[in-house]
Amino acid sequence: MALKKMENAAETVNESLSGKKARTVFAGSTKEKKVLTTFSVEPTFKAELEELFGELGLGWSAGVRFALKEFYKKHSEN
Repeated sequence: MALKKMENAAETVNESLSGKKARTVFAGSTKEKKVLTTFSVEPTFKAELEELFGELGLGWSAGVRFALKEFYKKHSEN
């Protein structure tokens, strides 16, 4: 019985299964990449925001993105 030669055997061995999955998931993505932004907030104010975002079912970063989008919508109409 003969074995078939794999053309890209070296690539297959070096890349993990999770690496292959990540490549297929993100290769077809047409979404714009996110940019890491940092800013400072008082701890008590952050706790209040986290509580508010939690009531909305959002985490910290998703809540901040949501708030910024709503702020932009409100103020770009004027």
